[in-house]
Amino acid sequence: MNINVTYSTNSSVSQAVTEIKDSLKGNNTNTIIYFASSNYSQDELSNSMQKSFSNAKVLGCSTAGEIISNKMLKNSIVAMGLSDEVISDAYVDVMDDIGDLEQVNTIFKSMEEYYGEKVIDMDNSKYFGMVIMDGMSGKEERVMERIGELTNIEFIGGSAGDDLKFKTTWVHAKGKAYSNAAIIAIFKSKAKFEVLKTQSFKTLDKILVATKVNEDNREVLEFNGKNAVEEYAQLLNTTVDNVASKFMTNPIGIDVDKENNEFFVRSPQQIIDGKIKFYCNILENMEVELLESTDIVEDTKEAVKRLEAEKRKVAGIINFHCILRTLELESKNQTKEYAEIFRDIPTIGFSSYGEAYIGHINQTSTMLVFYK
Repeated sequence: MNINVTYSTNSSVSQAVTEIKDSLKGNNTNTIIYFASSNYSQDELSNSMQKSFSNAKVLGCSTAGEIISNKMLKNSIVAMGLSDEVISDAYVDVMDDIGDLEQVNTIFKSMEEYYGEKVIDMDNSKYFGMVIMDGMSGKEERVMERIGELTNIEFIGGSAGDDLKFKTTWVHAKGKAYSNAAIIAIFKSKAKFEVLKTQSFKTLDKILVATKVNEDNREVLEFNGKNAVEEYAQLLNTTVDNVASKFMTNPIGIDVDKENNEFFVRSPQQIIDGKIKFYCNILENMEVELLESTDIVEDTKEAVKRLEAEKRKVAGIINFHCILRTLELESKNQTKEYAEIFRDIPTIGFSSYGEAYIGHINQTSTMLVFYK
């Protein structure tokens, strides 16, 4: 089974793409997925990657850091080549205005014509979806909701980054780079696959109810009927002035399976005039729990070990890895340890501005895993 990964740190687009092409050639590659620093010329990169792999389906995006097997990188391009032994077919399309949800319907109709079957009826053991979205759009939830209305197959993906500039992010397909857009793809897979979602938190058993919310801006004005910042600080036994420093290690989560520490994480971004702005939507009257971070490296090691517990051999991983996890690893000098977990597994990934899996989530590592 051919799943091959490579990378380049060459600052020249043409030279970097040549290095990637030379590394992946001769492997019956029919699908190319890549992630690249925003410091490259995005239009030039997308065009060059498509021309270099003219017989393949090619998609990618800009990042806030790149991952490949045993390395966490910056200012690089990482790429995975998948052969027809892994992906038998793929349909890749562009939602060029991420705010126009009717485009999702149109794309899905085109997918149905391409595959000759209804998307709602597709076998989720043979098909999976991927969605890569503009990380500055603030519209990821709506796209995921619409996708969920139209299909039962699993969609995985992430929000593009721009190396923490927080200005413009890009998604790539069909030889072009797009902002305010999303790439939507459905793959028909010959390989067995599954989605692994990991996060490294435990509950503090403290409940917050979002009693006043500006959903359009992802802002919470009140928790438990009190000023949001003051209530957050009180439950963490800290001051209002210090509470923002706790956001990375103490986000909130929607309880999915408390016994197994399974939450959909909602990460605070910043305080604005007494309101807390989040990276993900929180709905009014939603009940969430205050969380505390655990050990990302040890938790991920255990998660990867479980993948092979039933004598399954992992053939490759695509890792949509939240930038907040990357920043936490950096603050604890754990990036090398984390990367080495994937040393023997063909892996690519990127530090994202949000992850896509049954909605839009944060502070998660959401991985697409292929098996031999």
